[in-house]
Amino acid sequence: MMKQELMTIMEHSTVAKDTYMLVIQGESVAPPIDPGQFVHVLVSRDFFLRRPLSIADVNFANGTLTLLYKELGKGTQALSLKQVGETLDVLGPGGQGFPVESLNIEKALLVGGGIGVPPLYYLAKQLTDKGVAVESVLGFQTKEDVFYEEHFRALGEVRVMTNDGSRGDKGFVTDGLPEGEEAFDMYFSCGPAVMLKAVSDQLASYPGYISIEERMGCGIGACFACVVPADSGKGYKKICRDGPVFRPEEVIL
Repeated sequence: MMKQELMTIMEHSTVAKDTYMLVIQGESVAPPIDPGQFVHVLVSRDFFLRRPLSIADVNFANGTLTLLYKELGKGTQALSLKQVGETLDVLGPGGQGFPVESLNIEKALLVGGGIGVPPLYYLAKQLTDKGVAVESVLGFQTKEDVFYEEHFRALGEVRVMTNDGSRGDKGFVTDGLPEGEEAFDMYFSCGPAVMLKAVSDQLASYPGYISIEERMGCGIGACFACVVPADSGKGYKKICRDGPVFRPEEVIL
């Protein structure tokens, strides 16, 4: 159930080019919160729409959520100026996350692109806690955009891809995917739609889940602003309510 709360900023720092880590604390941080879910943040009364931010980590003992976001416009620019000790109006957690508890796998492949990387970190932690081996392929534009590489390395194998080759290997995430029929049991991917389509096409022989990045309006499935065509060709899926996590065969990218 989504809850609305004024949450306190405990930490706010830069982790890469135009990319920030925001740690907020509140009484509503309690189980269950699934990897892949998001919170809808009201930056200020100057902005009509809330900003959806993926949950990168959760600490139930401290009552904190870690959010990673990129400065992409006036709203996130204003958010980047918020200071420790200030409060934010937060609605969440929202959406459908990755079904970690129902999985029966031994090895998982995580594929993230840019700001699609954050929810995969919380997922990686949850999977390793269940004894699942995790391998990650993380894609960024340049070395200045890379973040959380060491966090992922602490949990398993990592391959970093950059468009210009300035960090890790040169190419897109699809260029860094492992090969072989038994390389992993299931894949999980988050990033822009064009990346998700390329990943799901290349890994079509494997079962998997994708998490779609999309701007949202209401965040609760009422406004129809964030939709994706259903694979049946009839109707649409609401990313904020039916997703953002889907099986690739459920939607048309």
